[in-house]
Amino acid sequence: MTGATGWASFAGRVATGAVECVDVHEHPERLETGTWFVVADFEGRARAWRFAQVRDAGTEPAGAWHGPASDTWTTSMDQAAYEAAVARVREYVREGEVYQANICRVLSAPLPAQDGGGTTRAEPDARALAARLAAGNPAPHAAAVHVPAASGLDPVWVVSASPELYLSLADGPDGPVVESGPIKGTARTPEGLTDKDRAENVMITDLVRNDLQTVCRPGTVEVTSLLAVEEHPGLVHLVSRVRGVLADDVVRPGTLWRRLLVGTFPPGSVSGAPKSSALRIIRELETAPRGPYCGAVGWVDGGRASLAVGIRTFWWADGVLRFGTGAGITWGSDPTAEWHETELKAERLVALASS
Repeated sequence: MTGATGWASFAGRVATGAVECVDVHEHPERLETGTWFVVADFEGRARAWRFAQVRDAGTEPAGAWHGPASDTWTTSMDQAAYEAAVARVREYVREGEVYQANICRVLSAPLPAQDGGGTTRAEPDARALAARLAAGNPAPHAAAVHVPAASGLDPVWVVSASPELYLSLADGPDGPVVESGPIKGTARTPEGLTDKDRAENVMITDLVRNDLQTVCRPGTVEVTSLLAVEEHPGLVHLVSRVRGVLADDVVRPGTLWRRLLVGTFPPGSVSGAPKSSALRIIRELETAPRGPYCGAVGWVDGGRASLAVGIRTFWWADGVLRFGTGAGITWGSDPTAEWHETELKAERLVALASS
């Protein structure tokens, strides 16, 4: 099917005119030719859209954003429910089931398909929200993909101010290099980062190192940066970097993206360790699907790629705007402190997206 509408932006590129959509799991080989914008849901669905025009980003025109009223947001887990979930994860840690699990909640607010003047429109203006976030909360891996239902393609509406790299892919002297930049540890200031934050980051960095070893040549996976402090609007993060050279059997035609997703998805920083146990606990305790939040969003262009972890992310469907927020839970977690971390991660962005 073809369509003449849609817009996407990521990593210095802007695309218009969506013409094709593919299921990445069914046709991973398609991503090896041309430029595709990818959205992968945390639950596993991964889609990619090809656009008629792709160009370097410039000054992009955007209309005014008309978001939901600030008092209409609700949460999939209130403070009592979230703190109870944190306490349950601590029980699992004590029982030896898991070392860490990332527990999230979804905020939602009604957003009818109309602008502030009451003029009915098919869908909210994703470009306008992306521009507002870029001005008020610039992020190194900001992304937006909007393909409306009227395009005749599988629709998508995602706007992200992600600070976190899930995977990048680039040529290296010894072969294709894959890199990840896990974030664990969040505070208002560097002084607010704790020993628990640092231990959590080291734990997830080791998990990401293990994930990359499933797709890289033996001996090439290395941690190039550990526990670096990155400052973002209103908060700071601990960020590490892990890289490796892809194995020859991974880069064979038709194999690359299937192997990368099987080996590394969902991202370790938003699942937990061991990943299989953490995912089971997440399914038990969380009360709303994450969708593209904690999944991945970005672009793939042949042998190059840049995909962000879908955190600090809004998505819209069926008249509702949603935003996810969460925290990594360990034995050292204080339930009330973890709740406040989810509040900290949400407050600035939800305020920007509200009228």
